[in-house]
Amino acid sequence: MPRLDVQIPAPDGRGHGTLHVPDGDGPWPGVLVFPDAGGARETFGQMGDGLAGLGYVVLIPDIYYRAGEWAPFDVATLFTDPRERARMSGLVSPLTNEAIIADAGAYAGFLLARPEVSGSAIGTTGYCLGGRMSLIAAGGLGRTIAAAASFHGGRVAVADDPSSPHLAADRITAAVYVAGAIEDGSFTTEQAGMLDRALAGAGVEHTVEFYPARHGFAVPDNPTYDAAAENIGQLTDVSHCNLQQYFSRKRHRAVRHVARAPEAGAQSTRALPDQCQTATSQPMNRWYRPVQPNCTGAACGGPATLAG
Repeated sequence: MPRLDVQIPAPDGRGHGTLHVPDGDGPWPGVLVFPDAGGARETFGQMGDGLAGLGYVVLIPDIYYRAGEWAPFDVATLFTDPRERARMSGLVSPLTNEAIIADAGAYAGFLLARPEVSGSAIGTTGYCLGGRMSLIAAGGLGRTIAAAASFHGGRVAVADDPSSPHLAADRITAAVYVAGAIEDGSFTTEQAGMLDRALAGAGVEHTVEFYPARHGFAVPDNPTYDAAAENIGQLTDVSHCNLQQYFSRKRHRAVRHVARAPEAGAQSTRALPDQCQTATSQPMNRWYRPVQPNCTGAACGGPATLAG
């Protein structure tokens, strides 16, 4: 399937990105992918190809475009090498909530202007830092975002942090899916409870789940990817099936709200791949305990008592 190098007009210059387009006849729904703190790199290109294979036009931007050309990180040592961690912090520091929202608006506008993309709203997903950015974008762009997902995103619900994404829950119109890791100090069960209460109080369609894994479990070149849990590849497939269910459901329901033509709505509700048909049968707006891939019964997770 085509992978295109693109230049994106952005608030503080022109940003580089890759556009991943499904094979066949479109148009298709658009998805904006926010990379983790390691930035856009080949592993995300492969993930973009995978999402495109599920029927989405995927944009992966260089979230650090303000820095110009920057040397790629070795994610195996990024958080253990003090100099590299400092360099990463320098790249991240300009990404205030205001900058993230402005950039996301430019990325969304770029996607929606493409002839390959259907409708007037997109989905967002992000990983680690990108998971937080995905939720910030949902809170800042309103109906432009139909569905927003965060995989092992950190600091998405932090008490006494005025920039915490959960504080903008009343401005989110997207369906929200949050996949946490049970071994992740940046997103605890207490924070999950805070996020759940904020989203529920604002009437946001949402699910917050924990996976039996460590922070970084969904990105293949992360050191925690293979060691995080048994059959981690299957676990990640389940995560992405959940995400696709959200995009499909939300886009189907959002047709009348975003004034899309019926035929555009039909494009966005194509059948799920066989492996996704039963990946998520749980009702929305609930917080679930850790889920296991390919399991049955209570071990797959059930309604949880919210912390706090």
